[in-house]
This record gives sequence, structure tokens and C-alpha cells, in this order.
Amino acid sequence: MLDPRLLRAFVAIADAGSFTAAADRLHMTQSTMSQQIARLEEAVGRDLIDRAARPVRLTVTGERLLGHARRILALQSEALALVAETSGTTSVRIGMPDDIATPEMARVFAAFTKRHKEARLDVTTGLRSDLTRRYRAGELDIVVLKEDAPNADAWASFEEPIAWFTAVDAAADLPDPVPLVTFPPGGLYRDAMFERLERERRRWYVAFTSASLRNVLMAIEAGLGLSMLPIDAARGWRVKPLAEFAPEPPVVASLYSWERGGIVGELATEVLDILRKHFAYDQAL
Repeated sequence: MLDPRLLRAFVAIADAGSFTAAADRLHMTQSTMSQQIARLEEAVGRDLIDRAARPVRLTVTGERLLGHARRILALQSEALALVAETSGTTSVRIGMPDDIATPEMARVFAAFTKRHKEARLDVTTGLRSDLTRRYRAGELDIVVLKEDAPNADAWASFEEPIAWFTAVDAAADLPDPVPLVTFPPGGLYRDAMFERLERERRRWYVAFTSASLRNVLMAIEAGLGLSMLPIDAARGWRVKPLAEFAPEPPVVASLYSWERGGIVGELATEVLDILRKHFAYDQAL
């Protein structure tokens, strides 16, 4: 291992052409400079500088080492600058359903990271069961959950109307058995769909399953089956509410955060503002 301090002294002598000028450049005494070069020569087992020459010159071995010494010092400077950089060193872990991860939410995230260069946002979208488990296990700092009723530690909750949807061009009469498009087990609406059809004494089967809201909507649009979804999530898709079923009770979207201060609390407050606007807009339509 070649000590970077010794290499720095060696490069300074090569550039300055004398021990005295190199010592002044590095703010050390000439004797200290001579000692460092002697230690470097001992480490490599060869003379590196022709001390008899005026100005001093590098030996053949010194010339071979010089380019490598410069690269080693440059790499060391890059490494020190890299580890001193704080950008993206503080993880803020966020979980939310697909339909809450909107462009408006992404713009809030972008503005937040511009203000807090140290923040790295690790965003997970998924099903309620997985998001709930991860938040309660401390694996998420902030989470938005779709649930039947909020827990006592929710920051805020917003009612979200839901309905049954089918393809725009679907036949008026429901098929028997009823094909369903669902989220995987643990999805908020899956069990509610099963229970409703059981109460209606209808036969049913799962025709399509996906953890992606977009895939679920594409499947409904293509005519693979019926599904229960937030009314807002279905806007813009070629699907229609199923008039045959009475309205379902709304679910609630709840915000949870472990911290109310610091950058986590700041971001949670901004997420809350977006949720307020999102659900106020839905109710106005």
C-alpha cells in the first residue's frame, strides 16, 4: 500500500523541481519532505529522485510511478468528495395504493426532494394487506391505506365512493355464473365482492386477477368480468357502473405517519394536502 501523503509529496517535487519549493507548496519543512520521499523509496525499494541533479529529476522508476501517483491521488479526491456528498442519503419510505400515486403526488415528491437534497423517496404501491403489514412493522414511514374504518392513529381519513363496474358494451343481463375481475387476496374490494354476490345468492368465479389497478381496469374494459372499484379510479375508462346493484358503502382513505416532525412529518403534511384536494375534487364532481 502506498501512502497517499507520501505520493502527494513525490508529485509536488516532480512538479516543483526542488525539495524546497515542494515543501513550501505543501506547507511543511524541507526535512519532513525529505523524510517522506525516503519512506516512499523504502516502500517501493527503488530510488525515485536523482538528488544530485539541479533541478532535481526523477529516476526512471520515478518517471514510471508519477502517472500512477497522480491517478491514485485523483481517485482519492473523488472518493472523499463522494462520501462527503449527502444527496440521497436519508431514506423516506412511503406506501400507497396505485390510484393515490397521481401526477400531483409525484410533483409534490419532486418539489420535496429539491428542497431536501439529502432525501431519497422509496415509494411502494400495493395492496392494503401488504402496506398495512409493512407500516406496522416499521418498514414504511408514511402510508395511505384504503380501509373500512380508520385506526385511532390515522392523521386523517376521507370517504371514497365505490361502485360495481362492467364494460361499456356488456350485455344488460348478468351472466351466470358471474365472472369477476379482482385484486389478489388481501385486496380491499375482493372479499366485499364475494360477500355481496353471496348475499345476492349469485354464483360467481374469479376470471382475472392482478395487483395492478391499471390491469384490472383494462380487464373490465375488455369484458373479462365485473369488479368493485373507486368511482374516481374508473373515470376515463370504457367502463360503466352496474345499475343492477345498489350503491356500496364507501371505504375510507387514511393517512398514517410515524413522525410529525422532521422531514418525514413535513412530507406527510404535504401528502395530506394532496389527499384533501383529491377527495374534495371527487366530491365536487
